[in-house]
Amino acid sequence: MIRAGVQTCQDGLRPRRRLIGLRAALSALFLALAVLGAATPAGAACRQALTLGLDVSGSVDAEEYAMQRDGLASALEDPRVAQALLAMPRAAISLSIFEWSGSEFQRVLVPWTALSDLPALASVVGQLRASRRVAAPSTTALGTAIAVGRAMLAQRGDCWRHTLDISGDGRSNEGPRPRDLLGTGAGPMVTVNALVIGEGGPDSGPAPGAGTGGPAAGGGTLAGTSGARPVDDLLTYFRAEVIEGPGAFAEPALGYGDYRDAMVRKLLREIRTLAVGDATTDLPVRAH
Repeated sequence: MIRAGVQTCQDGLRPRRRLIGLRAALSALFLALAVLGAATPAGAACRQALTLGLDVSGSVDAEEYAMQRDGLASALEDPRVAQALLAMPRAAISLSIFEWSGSEFQRVLVPWTALSDLPALASVVGQLRASRRVAAPSTTALGTAIAVGRAMLAQRGDCWRHTLDISGDGRSNEGPRPRDLLGTGAGPMVTVNALVIGEGGPDSGPAPGAGTGGPAAGGGTLAGTSGARPVDDLLTYFRAEVIEGPGAFAEPALGYGDYRDAMVRKLLREIRTLAVGDATTDLPVRAH
Protein backbone atom coordinates (compact mmCIF):
# COMPACT_ATOMS: atom_id res chain seq x y z
CA MET A 1 0.00 0.00 0.00
CA ILE A 2 2.81 2.35 0.88
CA ARG A 3 4.56 1.48 -2.41
CA ALA A 4 1.37 2.06 -4.33
CA GLY A 5 0.85 5.39 -2.59
CA VAL A 6 4.37 6.51 -3.50
CA GLN A 7 3.78 5.49 -7.10
CA THR A 8 0.50 7.42 -7.16
CA CYS A 9 2.26 10.49 -5.73
CA GLN A 10 5.00 10.30 -8.36
CA ASP A 11 2.42 9.94 -11.12
CA GLY A 12 0.73 13.06 -9.83
CA LEU A 13 3.99 15.03 -9.86
CA ARG A 14 4.82 14.29 -13.50
CA PRO A 15 2.12 16.57 -15.00
CA ARG A 16 3.20 19.34 -12.64
CA ARG A 17 6.82 18.95 -13.67
CA ARG A 18 5.79 19.06 -17.32
CA LEU A 19 3.77 22.20 -16.62
CA ILE A 20 6.69 23.83 -14.82
CA GLY A 21 9.02 22.87 -17.68
CA LEU A 22 6.57 24.28 -20.24
CA ARG A 23 6.30 27.53 -18.31
CA ALA A 24 10.09 27.81 -18.13
CA ALA A 25 10.39 27.20 -21.87
CA LEU A 26 7.72 29.80 -22.60
CA SER A 27 9.45 32.29 -20.30
CA ALA A 28 12.73 31.75 -22.13
CA LEU A 29 10.96 32.15 -25.47
CA PHE A 30 9.28 35.38 -24.40
CA LEU A 31 12.62 36.71 -23.11
CA ALA A 32 14.31 35.89 -26.42
CA LEU A 33 11.52 37.60 -28.34
CA ALA A 34 11.84 40.64 -26.10
CA VAL A 35 15.57 40.86 -26.78
CA LEU A 36 15.02 40.51 -30.52
CA GLY A 37 12.27 43.09 -30.36
CA ALA A 38 14.65 45.56 -28.74
CA ALA A 39 17.06 45.19 -31.65
CA THR A 40 14.39 45.10 -34.38
CA PRO A 41 11.10 46.69 -33.31
CA ALA A 42 7.91 44.83 -34.15
CA GLY A 43 6.69 45.87 -37.56
CA ALA A 44 10.06 47.47 -38.36
CA ALA A 45 10.24 49.04 -41.81
CA CYS A 46 12.89 50.76 -43.94
CA ARG A 47 12.11 54.35 -44.85
CA GLN A 48 15.14 54.84 -47.12
CA ALA A 49 17.84 52.71 -48.71
CA LEU A 50 20.95 54.85 -49.14
CA THR A 51 24.12 53.61 -50.84
CA LEU A 52 27.23 55.76 -51.06
CA GLY A 53 29.70 55.26 -53.94
CA LEU A 54 33.22 56.66 -53.41
CA ASP A 55 35.54 57.51 -56.33
CA VAL A 56 38.94 55.78 -55.94
CA SER A 57 40.13 56.15 -59.55
CA GLY A 58 43.63 57.27 -60.53
CA SER A 59 42.73 60.93 -60.02
CA VAL A 60 42.50 60.29 -56.25
CA ASP A 61 45.90 60.09 -54.56
CA ALA A 62 46.64 58.42 -51.21
CA GLU A 63 46.10 61.59 -49.17
CA GLU A 64 42.83 62.38 -50.92
CA TYR A 65 41.66 58.78 -50.45
CA ALA A 66 42.17 59.10 -46.69
CA MET A 67 40.46 62.51 -46.63
CA GLN A 68 37.46 61.08 -48.47
CA ARG A 69 37.16 58.00 -46.23
CA ASP A 70 37.72 59.88 -42.97
CA GLY A 71 35.57 62.78 -44.14
CA LEU A 72 32.62 60.45 -44.70
CA ALA A 73 33.17 58.77 -41.33
CA SER A 74 33.30 62.16 -39.61
CA ALA A 75 30.17 63.32 -41.46
CA LEU A 76 28.25 60.25 -40.25
CA GLU A 77 29.33 61.08 -36.68
CA ASP A 78 28.19 64.69 -36.95
CA PRO A 79 25.43 65.15 -34.32
CA ARG A 80 23.02 66.66 -36.84
CA VAL A 81 23.52 63.82 -39.31
CA ALA A 82 23.36 61.14 -36.60
CA GLN A 83 20.11 62.61 -35.27
CA ALA A 84 18.57 62.62 -38.75
CA LEU A 85 19.74 59.06 -39.50
CA LEU A 86 18.40 57.67 -36.22
CA ALA A 87 15.20 59.74 -36.06
CA MET A 88 12.86 56.82 -36.80
CA PRO A 89 14.25 53.54 -35.39
CA ARG A 90 11.05 51.68 -36.25
CA ALA A 91 11.55 52.65 -39.90
CA ALA A 92 15.35 52.72 -39.99
CA ILE A 93 17.47 53.92 -42.88
CA SER A 94 19.42 51.10 -44.51
CA LEU A 95 22.96 52.17 -45.48
CA SER A 96 25.72 50.63 -47.58
CA ILE A 97 29.03 52.00 -48.86
CA PHE A 98 31.12 50.94 -51.86
CA GLU A 99 34.08 52.32 -53.79
CA TRP A 100 34.58 52.32 -57.54
CA SER A 101 37.00 53.22 -60.32
CA GLY A 102 37.19 51.37 -63.67
CA SER A 103 34.54 49.13 -65.21
CA GLU A 104 35.95 46.05 -63.48
CA PHE A 105 36.43 47.55 -60.01
CA GLN A 106 33.73 48.02 -57.41
CA ARG A 107 34.34 47.02 -53.77
CA VAL A 108 31.82 46.97 -50.91
CA LEU A 109 33.25 48.59 -47.78
CA VAL A 110 30.10 48.39 -45.63
CA PRO A 111 27.26 45.95 -46.45
CA TRP A 112 23.61 46.88 -45.94
CA THR A 113 23.13 47.93 -42.32
CA ALA A 114 19.91 49.05 -40.64
CA LEU A 115 20.70 52.24 -38.71
CA SER A 116 18.27 51.56 -35.88
CA ASP A 117 20.49 52.80 -33.04
CA LEU A 118 23.84 54.37 -32.15
CA PRO A 119 25.73 51.02 -31.98
CA ALA A 120 24.67 50.28 -35.56
CA LEU A 121 25.92 53.68 -36.73
CA ALA A 122 29.15 53.24 -34.75
CA SER A 123 29.67 49.86 -36.45
CA VAL A 124 29.37 51.48 -39.89
CA VAL A 125 31.87 54.20 -38.94
CA GLY A 126 34.26 51.61 -37.50
CA GLN A 127 34.17 49.48 -40.65
CA LEU A 128 34.75 52.56 -42.78
CA ARG A 129 37.73 53.80 -40.76
CA ALA A 130 39.25 50.31 -40.70
CA SER A 131 39.17 49.97 -44.50
CA ARG A 132 42.42 50.22 -46.43
CA ARG A 133 42.99 51.12 -50.04
CA VAL A 134 43.63 48.32 -52.52
CA ALA A 135 45.01 48.53 -56.04
CA ALA A 136 42.40 49.75 -58.53
CA PRO A 137 42.37 50.80 -62.21
CA SER A 138 43.14 54.46 -62.88
CA THR A 139 40.14 54.86 -65.20
CA THR A 140 36.80 56.43 -64.26
CA ALA A 141 33.76 54.29 -65.10
CA LEU A 142 31.03 56.49 -63.69
CA GLY A 143 28.24 54.82 -65.67
CA THR A 144 29.24 51.38 -64.39
CA ALA A 145 29.32 52.71 -60.81
CA ILE A 146 25.76 53.97 -61.23
CA ALA A 147 24.64 50.60 -62.60
CA VAL A 148 26.26 48.81 -59.65
CA GLY A 149 24.64 51.21 -57.19
CA ARG A 150 21.24 50.59 -58.75
CA ALA A 151 21.74 46.84 -58.46
CA MET A 152 22.61 47.21 -54.78
CA LEU A 153 19.50 49.31 -54.16
CA ALA A 154 17.37 46.65 -55.88
CA GLN A 155 18.37 44.33 -53.03
CA ARG A 156 16.36 46.60 -50.70
CA GLY A 157 13.13 46.72 -52.63
CA ASP A 158 11.20 46.80 -49.34
CA CYS A 159 12.42 50.32 -48.53
CA TRP A 160 10.19 53.29 -49.19
CA ARG A 161 12.81 55.42 -50.96
CA HIS A 162 16.02 54.51 -52.79
CA THR A 163 18.95 56.93 -53.07
CA LEU A 164 22.31 56.48 -54.78
CA ASP A 165 24.95 58.95 -53.61
CA ILE A 166 27.92 59.17 -56.00
CA SER A 167 31.11 61.09 -55.15
CA GLY A 168 33.40 62.03 -58.02
CA ASP A 169 36.13 64.47 -59.07
CA GLY A 170 36.06 63.95 -62.82
CA ARG A 171 34.14 62.88 -65.90
CA SER A 172 33.59 59.31 -66.99
CA ASN A 173 36.17 57.99 -69.48
CA GLU A 174 35.36 54.27 -69.58
CA GLY A 175 32.29 52.08 -69.89
CA PRO A 176 28.75 53.27 -70.58
CA ARG A 177 28.09 56.99 -70.46
CA PRO A 178 26.07 57.95 -67.38
CA ARG A 179 23.50 59.74 -69.55
CA ASP A 180 22.74 56.47 -71.35
CA LEU A 181 21.55 54.98 -68.04
CA LEU A 182 19.10 57.77 -67.23
CA GLY A 183 15.60 56.39 -66.81
CA THR A 184 16.68 52.82 -67.48
CA GLY A 185 16.75 49.66 -65.40
CA ALA A 186 14.15 47.63 -63.59
CA GLY A 187 13.48 47.73 -59.88
CA PRO A 188 12.55 50.56 -57.54
CA MET A 189 12.56 54.22 -58.48
CA VAL A 190 16.03 55.58 -57.67
CA THR A 191 17.21 59.13 -56.99
CA VAL A 192 20.85 59.65 -58.00
CA ASN A 193 22.61 62.49 -56.18
CA ALA A 194 26.25 63.55 -56.52
CA LEU A 195 29.01 65.09 -54.44
CA VAL A 196 31.23 66.90 -56.95
CA ILE A 197 34.83 67.64 -55.97
CA GLY A 198 36.66 70.46 -57.77
CA GLU A 199 38.20 73.89 -57.41
CA GLY A 200 36.89 77.42 -57.69
CA GLY A 201 33.73 79.15 -56.55
CA PRO A 202 30.68 76.97 -57.23
CA ASP A 203 27.27 78.04 -58.36
CA SER A 204 25.49 75.74 -55.93
CA GLY A 205 21.97 76.66 -56.96
CA PRO A 206 19.46 74.00 -58.01
CA ALA A 207 20.14 72.25 -61.28
CA PRO A 208 17.66 73.34 -63.98
CA GLY A 209 15.96 70.29 -65.45
CA ALA A 210 17.73 67.93 -63.06
CA GLY A 211 17.66 64.38 -64.29
CA THR A 212 16.49 65.24 -67.82
CA GLY A 213 19.77 64.34 -69.49
CA GLY A 214 21.77 66.49 -71.85
CA PRO A 215 24.58 66.47 -74.40
CA ALA A 216 27.64 64.34 -73.78
CA ALA A 217 30.35 66.26 -71.95
CA GLY A 218 33.50 64.49 -73.03
CA GLY A 219 36.01 62.46 -71.04
CA GLY A 220 39.06 62.86 -68.84
CA THR A 221 39.73 62.74 -65.14
CA LEU A 222 40.61 65.26 -62.50
CA ALA A 223 44.21 65.10 -61.32
CA GLY A 224 43.58 65.70 -57.63
CA THR A 225 43.19 69.16 -56.12
CA SER A 226 46.38 70.52 -57.69
CA GLY A 227 45.40 71.85 -61.12
CA ALA A 228 41.95 70.43 -60.52
CA ARG A 229 39.07 70.87 -62.91
CA PRO A 230 36.90 73.90 -61.99
CA VAL A 231 33.98 72.76 -59.88
CA ASP A 232 31.54 74.81 -62.00
CA ASP A 233 32.44 72.74 -65.07
CA LEU A 234 32.02 69.51 -63.15
CA LEU A 235 28.70 70.63 -61.68
CA THR A 236 27.41 71.33 -65.18
CA TYR A 237 28.49 67.83 -66.28
CA PHE A 238 27.06 65.99 -63.27
CA ARG A 239 23.76 67.89 -63.44
CA ALA A 240 23.31 67.08 -67.12
CA GLU A 241 24.76 63.56 -67.21
CA VAL A 242 24.53 61.92 -63.80
CA ILE A 243 21.85 63.04 -61.37
CA GLU A 244 18.23 61.99 -61.85
CA GLY A 245 15.05 61.21 -60.00
CA PRO A 246 12.78 63.08 -57.58
CA GLY A 247 14.64 65.94 -55.89
CA ALA A 248 18.02 64.99 -57.40
CA PHE A 249 20.88 67.44 -56.80
CA ALA A 250 24.66 67.83 -57.02
CA GLU A 251 26.53 69.14 -53.97
CA PRO A 252 29.92 70.87 -54.59
CA ALA A 253 33.05 70.32 -52.49
CA LEU A 254 35.95 72.75 -52.96
CA GLY A 255 38.70 70.14 -52.91
CA TYR A 256 39.01 67.13 -50.61
CA GLY A 257 39.57 69.42 -47.65
CA ASP A 258 35.92 70.45 -47.99
CA TYR A 259 34.69 66.88 -48.45
CA ARG A 260 33.51 66.35 -44.88
CA ASP A 261 31.45 69.56 -44.71
CA ALA A 262 30.00 68.97 -48.18
CA MET A 263 29.00 65.43 -47.19
CA VAL A 264 27.26 66.74 -44.07
CA ARG A 265 25.27 69.20 -46.18
CA LYS A 266 24.35 66.53 -48.69
CA LEU A 267 23.34 63.89 -46.15
CA LEU A 268 21.14 66.35 -44.28
CA ARG A 269 19.46 67.30 -47.55
CA GLU A 270 18.81 63.79 -48.83
CA ILE A 271 17.74 62.09 -45.59
CA ARG A 272 14.00 62.47 -45.44
CA THR A 273 12.23 61.81 -42.17
CA LEU A 274 8.51 61.03 -42.12
CA ALA A 275 6.85 62.83 -39.26
CA VAL A 276 4.08 60.90 -37.53
CA GLY A 277 1.58 63.56 -38.50
CA ASP A 278 2.57 63.27 -42.16
CA ALA A 279 2.37 59.47 -42.36
CA THR A 280 -0.96 59.55 -44.19
CA THR A 281 0.19 62.06 -46.80
CA ASP A 282 3.84 61.16 -47.38
CA LEU A 283 3.49 57.56 -48.55
CA PRO A 284 6.24 55.23 -49.78
CA VAL A 285 7.33 55.89 -53.36
CA ARG A 286 7.31 52.86 -55.64
CA ALA A 287 8.34 52.39 -59.24
CA HIS A 288 5.52 52.29 -61.76
